[in-house]
Amino acid sequence: MLPDPIRLITDAASRTGEAALGLAGKERLRLAVTGLSRAGKTVFLTSLVANLVAAGQGRRTLPALEATSGRLRGARAIPPGVEATPRFDAEAHLAALAADPPQWPARTEDLSTLSLSLTLRRRGVYGQLLPDREVTLDLLDYPGEWLLDLPMFAQDFSEWSEATLARISTGVRADPAAEFLAFARSLPATAPAEDSLARRGHQLYRRFLLTARDELGLRFLQPGRFLNPGPSGDAPLLWFFPLPAAARNSPLGELLARRHEAYLRDQRDRFLDPVFRRFDRQVVLVDVLGALHAGREAFEDTAEALAAISATLRYGRGWLDLLTGAGIARVAFAAAKADHVPEVSRDSLASLLSDLVDAPRRRAEIAGAAVSVHAVAAIRCTQEATALHGGRPAPAVRGILLENGRWATVDPGLVPVRRPPESFWSAPYFQMPVFRPPGLDPDGRGGVPHLGLDALLSTLLGDAL
Repeated sequence: MLPDPIRLITDAASRTGEAALGLAGKERLRLAVTGLSRAGKTVFLTSLVANLVAAGQGRRTLPALEATSGRLRGARAIPPGVEATPRFDAEAHLAALAADPPQWPARTEDLSTLSLSLTLRRRGVYGQLLPDREVTLDLLDYPGEWLLDLPMFAQDFSEWSEATLARISTGVRADPAAEFLAFARSLPATAPAEDSLARRGHQLYRRFLLTARDELGLRFLQPGRFLNPGPSGDAPLLWFFPLPAAARNSPLGELLARRHEAYLRDQRDRFLDPVFRRFDRQVVLVDVLGALHAGREAFEDTAEALAAISATLRYGRGWLDLLTGAGIARVAFAAAKADHVPEVSRDSLASLLSDLVDAPRRRAEIAGAAVSVHAVAAIRCTQEATALHGGRPAPAVRGILLENGRWATVDPGLVPVRRPPESFWSAPYFQMPVFRPPGLDPDGRGGVPHLGLDALLSTLLGDAL
């Protein structure tokens, strides 16, 4: 996705200014925590902030990062200025997680940002001679549904309609999409540009998308703001839907095409440009266990969605990236909720993720980005346990269930090391319980218990810190 000439000049000027600050010991890193809906971005960011702040106060909350970076002497949130984007409220999220009873963050409804100021003692002999480094770490939270809008920028209305209608007409999507498909296919070639028709089609299509997300566990669902409109609500530019070819040249088709174009323009201004144009490090959070337990089509749908998103992003450090800062230098793919499986299964979980994201992983590597794969839990909610099967012990996890506050020992079963064969899907699907967060310090001074967060940050940021 190449920037236009004006953006190229603006980005180059910004990059030059940042290079000058870097020479003065004041640097900036932009970390994009990406993921589909319910992948755990908000929890990940809350844990990241709490553990960096605690590490800056001398707590060994991130030992692997400490081993590869300069000594972290302080970390603090930079006070807000006059930004138009809402502020990511890490303190409020942490307080909710530490409440009695604790609460997991609600579904993210809008963009929010936070910048941390990190003070680091330089490594080696120069650390005794030169002043401390100051690194600004920019972070961002956003509705995961919006991520699936990125592939839409490469399609016009006709192309998007063809691809979408083909996708929802088969498999598990076909039944919940049946009412919408019947309505859309009944529209004549002379369908008038009436908002009663546009809104009816939009409502039926949106109802299908909600069912596909909430009941089927599917993720390749477009447009994202149909599922999560954000603070602007149900605005008229959302009143469109994929239209069969027979009615696409009708007055209604022309209206829907204009709204499709206006929607993408609005998403570019509100989401694409402020989020994905200039970050240089990326975490891709994936709920591998959720996809696995939702069934074969949900699992394959997750892989397809991640590959489509990856195809829209620019990886590596070519000449254009060095000029504009638009390339992603390091990517960490992370299987979330690794605490939901016992320790002996976590390597398998990471291996399964590596296979699931094979296409985007290879694309990033070929482009020259440093790529790593991890199994992480941003907040560890379980402990190791043993379950009995036919009188024989098996590894399991034990935690407090969110729904009733009782302890439960859970054996999630086999985690395959690669995409499962067809026989795997014939077994009944396992419903993973929701565990309660552990008791946390509301002010975050002690950090947040996690699994693998420090190793991920070491790989992703250690070279720059």
